[in-house]
Amino acid sequence: MNALPPKAAPPEQPQSLYADRVRVYPRAVKGPVRRAKWAVLVGLLALYYATPWIRWDRGPGLPDQAVLVDMHAPRIFLFWIEIWPQEIYFLTGLLVLGAVGLFAVTSLFGRVWCGFTCPQTVWTDLFLWVERRIEGDRNTRMKRDAGPRDAAWWRRKILKHAAWIGIALATGGAWVFYFTDAPTTLVRLLTLQADPATYFFVGLFTATTYLLAGWAREQVCTYMCPWPRFQAAMLDKDSLVVTYRDWRGEPRGKPDGAHGDCVACHACVHVCPTGIDIRDGQQLECIGCGLCIDACDEVMAKLGRPKGLIAFETLCNLAASQAATRGMPPGEARTAAGMAARRAPRFLRPRTLVYAGVLSAVAVVMLAAFLLRETLSLTAIQDRAPLYVTLSDGSVRNAYTLRITNKRHASEEFRLAVDSPLPLAVAVQGQEGPPRLVSRPDGLSDARVFLTLPPDPPGGRRDGEVTFRLLDAAGRTVASAHAQFHGGRR
Repeated sequence: MNALPPKAAPPEQPQSLYADRVRVYPRAVKGPVRRAKWAVLVGLLALYYATPWIRWDRGPGLPDQAVLVDMHAPRIFLFWIEIWPQEIYFLTGLLVLGAVGLFAVTSLFGRVWCGFTCPQTVWTDLFLWVERRIEGDRNTRMKRDAGPRDAAWWRRKILKHAAWIGIALATGGAWVFYFTDAPTTLVRLLTLQADPATYFFVGLFTATTYLLAGWAREQVCTYMCPWPRFQAAMLDKDSLVVTYRDWRGEPRGKPDGAHGDCVACHACVHVCPTGIDIRDGQQLECIGCGLCIDACDEVMAKLGRPKGLIAFETLCNLAASQAATRGMPPGEARTAAGMAARRAPRFLRPRTLVYAGVLSAVAVVMLAAFLLRETLSLTAIQDRAPLYVTLSDGSVRNAYTLRITNKRHASEEFRLAVDSPLPLAVAVQGQEGPPRLVSRPDGLSDARVFLTLPPDPPGGRRDGEVTFRLLDAAGRTVASAHAQFHGGRR
């Protein structure tokens, strides 16, 4: 008999690239790092919510809100400083300063921005605090979520999400207050008299805050934020980062003298807001918050061992300690040798000096530009259609719009002088006698000016450059603008 052919192997199933989210239940922790984070959180939230309510007297007719992005003026008010649309380069300079400053801080202290001051971190910390107050700490929340969906479970969930929405609503409303007068807008919002755009943006920022801080949480840092992808380029061996001192903790096990200081309690994992194990080394998901330091120090104190198994450390010191303790058995001698091999972090190094130089250069340029900026400027806009007009007597007339930008809070009157090699007659529309222009206080003012060339100018020249000058009461030139006069052919 012929042997039966072998059965064909079942087709291999394609490997899925999608992984379900493993929910993170961070545990509350106490310690110096946690206290520092609370201080930063309270300070930043107070600054964010209170700033639109600070008043600043700028005089009659001007908004009295200290920080205001006025889209109708349009202008940005920062206490005594006013930024006009044509001065947007100041905001560009501030963004450059912020970016370079962030690079410098990262090269010195790792992801301290992500762990302490990033808005996603701040609001997520606040939402987690509310969650713990309503649903309990890590173990309690995990037990309740794994249990039945009874009335008590739903009551806590509804209360928690209502509190989250309230915080998100306050966040969205506060952001809108930076663009409109805060007291007036609050009354209009509460009395349902605000315009649809205001309600739209309040709803938009409320929804994003609620979704990102309440639901997405660590996924924003892991998948949405681009910062972890290129922060490694700013770190070096002398950057202070949250580090597990494996030379001291390994091998992990019971505190019996044959193992290192790490007892594999996973306290560092349970408090991590992104759910990683810092003992696995530097990871993209680590935001550098340092809460694992407090958790590990708490365990070390209970075991009677030195703190600092997890600490802010440089990779250079980590390598030096590993080299100094290689081959030594676990114990006090290994810890002492590893700590003795450390050296103070080097804050002054080529990378940080370059960042400091760029920061200083940009700051000096911005300060000089701000101190030397004009408070009064003149712009000449020539009519293009038609470029010139020939009058009945053969003379040629050009028309211009002179625009005065007055950043001062008082109206001023100026004499208008015109410099040109051509014998031009000057006239301001609606005026008789010597030409004068009046500036609008803290705003723009336009005037129509006509220049007329006689039919037969000396030398026959009909085209030339024109300079408009504004003269104050003492005859000094306070602003000027250049233009061209076109006389055409005779």
